[in-house]
Amino acid sequence: MRHLRLSVSNLRRLVARAPIVALGVCFLAGILFWGGFHWTLELTNTEAFCISCHEMKDNVYREYRKTIHFSNPAGVRATCPDCHVPKEWAFKVMRKIHASNELLQHFLGTVDTREKFVAKRLSLATQVWDTMRGNNSRECRNCHDFSYMNLKAQKGAAADKHRRAYDKHRQAFIEQRTCIDCHQGVAHSLPEEFLEQEHARFERDKVPCGDCHADMARAASNDGW
Repeated sequence: MRHLRLSVSNLRRLVARAPIVALGVCFLAGILFWGGFHWTLELTNTEAFCISCHEMKDNVYREYRKTIHFSNPAGVRATCPDCHVPKEWAFKVMRKIHASNELLQHFLGTVDTREKFVAKRLSLATQVWDTMRGNNSRECRNCHDFSYMNLKAQKGAAADKHRRAYDKHRQAFIEQRTCIDCHQGVAHSLPEEFLEQEHARFERDKVPCGDCHADMARAASNDGW
């Protein structure tokens, strides 16, 4: 305590004798702190960091490598943080804080084997989908937004669904569809339990097979999703 009182006393004398120097030191310390924080934030916001855990590298990353988000004619790649980390600073920090639980689960070995991962896959996927529904697929819209789409150039079911979704979006329907409602499996394989549930729902709602399977004829009279 005595040393602490001396340090505080010395600091006060420094501020009193050389306020400009003290201000400069505080300003420099602030820059170093902010730079270090931002550097750390961006370091954890890369694909390399995401797949440094074998749970990601050996499971969802392998699936992602087979999708159009990884390789496509345009050569534009959407990496892990592009889809799962907000660009806005405040939302990004909130996402990083939430991700601390994922680090905890890594060290606890919650999904450290393929069997454990498959068993929890539906729960993990549902959490991600619920988040995307809650923010209206915000990260998807960084690249895919209705205002960017040329609906006339789209074909088949995609053009029809996007046109109707756009109309609902403009009319501010209470029950809006968002990107993730139709594109759950765009970058990763879908959980088997989810596929079984969706097939049962599609059969019950008489949704044409062509809505999901491009190789099947799409019923012209389809009015649903």
